[in-house]
Amino acid sequence: AVTEAKFDRDELTIWIERDSIRDACAILQEDADCPFNYLCDITCVDWYPAEPRFEVVYHLLSLREKERVRLKVRLGGDDPTLQSAFSVWPAANYFEREIFDLFGVRFSGHPNLERILMPDDWEGHPLRKDYPVEGYR
Repeated sequence: AVTEAKFDRDELTIWIERDSIRDACAILQEDADCPFNYLCDITCVDWYPAEPRFEVVYHLLSLREKERVRLKVRLGGDDPTLQSAFSVWPAANYFEREIFDLFGVRFSGHPNLERILMPDDWEGHPLRKDYPVEGYR
């Protein structure tokens, strides 16, 4: 499931295959030696016009060991769908809803994937790099 890893400036970043992110999160959370039991943040980067277009980034913390790890998943612009981490960390709920609302990345298995910041009738996803500066008219 690991496609790449990088240790730079005392920070570990691990790239995970798209279909394995939920399992990777569960394994890291349940590890007896160093449980990453705190989900600090989930965010997204739009690399438009490059492909894969999106990169979803998970920031995890082991409270006991005071260690951090960053997980990244690359997603193509044609089907930006990813497994939800809600079943591992319920705190993923609002992070995933925000990413869905602002970038249009869908999280399968999320219990309530709907807009959280923009009005329900808003067209598009305003943090995408190809979104018009003044919105759609």
